[in-house]
Amino acid sequence: MSVRTAPLPAAPVAALPRLMASARLDGDATPLSEHLQRHGALPLRQRRQASRELIELVERSGLTGRGGAGFPTGRKLRAVAGARRRPVVLANGVEGEPISGKDQVLLGHVPHLVLDGAAVAAAAVGADEVTIAVGAGADAAFAAVQLAISERARLRLDRVSFRVVGVPERFVAGEETALVNWLNGGSPKPTFTPPRPFERGLAGRPTLVQNVETLAHLALIARFGPDWFRGVGTQAEPGSALVTLGGAFRRPGIYEIPLGLPLVELLARAGGAAAPLQAFLIGGYFGAWVTAAQADSLTLADADLSAAGAALGARAIFALPAGSCGIVETARVARYLAGESARQCGPCLHGLDAIATALEQLAAGERGRHGTPDPRLRRWLAQVAGRGACRHPDGAVRLVESALRVFTAEADLHAGGSCSASCPPLLPVAETRAAQV
Repeated sequence: MSVRTAPLPAAPVAALPRLMASARLDGDATPLSEHLQRHGALPLRQRRQASRELIELVERSGLTGRGGAGFPTGRKLRAVAGARRRPVVLANGVEGEPISGKDQVLLGHVPHLVLDGAAVAAAAVGADEVTIAVGAGADAAFAAVQLAISERARLRLDRVSFRVVGVPERFVAGEETALVNWLNGGSPKPTFTPPRPFERGLAGRPTLVQNVETLAHLALIARFGPDWFRGVGTQAEPGSALVTLGGAFRRPGIYEIPLGLPLVELLARAGGAAAPLQAFLIGGYFGAWVTAAQADSLTLADADLSAAGAALGARAIFALPAGSCGIVETARVARYLAGESARQCGPCLHGLDAIATALEQLAAGERGRHGTPDPRLRRWLAQVAGRGACRHPDGAVRLVESALRVFTAEADLHAGGSCSASCPPLLPVAETRAAQV
């Protein structure tokens, strides 16, 4: 997966790229010397900013989490900083989403920016330990972070200790409670049950869990300030974000965009469509399908996407060509999500399996009652939503409901025993991954 970037002026102007500004053209990880030459040293030692001042900077920036949930970062910092015990920072680089590759690219190409951000977060909440979690299959990213940690240790650059750990490549393993459970010696299972990680997480200590891209933004906000960060994006959703483009884009890859960018402009930046398009999957496998006609008027901001039933989520966008079948694609993903369930509640264990089976039968052209899609499918979707032990069933339901809405005509064709597809399925499932660093 390629990285689309361009030189950044030496002066800290409100322009893009930001996160990938120091990425090397040869694809190797940027060494510490080049990182410092591009960005300068973190101001934490010289200015000795208090925890309160750092958190106020982040709150004024409007930064939200870039891992999918979009929770306000300043609020998360404040919750952990108020803990009685000394907290720890957990940098989440576990990318279970098969069509996303942004976090692997960040860790593999500019690991020092992520480590800078983790150091900022640690200073803000009063932590002295940072754990960086990387998916077990992201070998290049893991090695790049290890090398970066050793570079910083030789110069005694940080007042925190770093360690990097590998985490199983499961779809649910990157959810913060699942990640904490795994690192504490349990199974990588997400849960709604208190206590939350900010209350008691790694080794029972209050834990700040932040996506690695969120931390990279923190490193730049600490250097250049909240007004600089707000120089791109929208008033309600400021800043930039990394998105992974896959499918029928002429130039798929990782792109840094200002939030609020029209989707048609992003398509143009990626060289346009490689084939006529019928739909986009926005937000990854917990996201939603939108038609190509809808996409013409959409901007990449949650406030706009929500009207179409979508959200940026995992910041993965897949362009589906007209020759593909949206019902077949969704059935394959639904089966994948059923298999990736934590298997800790009925809605996941039985509900998702039933939904996937019904979709597979529809994709295979099996007739439902009266020649229409099986009406039990919609009933099962309603019964599963909001009833799981975690958000996994909700994400799967959102995807399937959007498919039934967007691909209604195709569903009717399948219910009648036919299919309009002229090419094989494209979305990756099982061990296939969309982005390798």
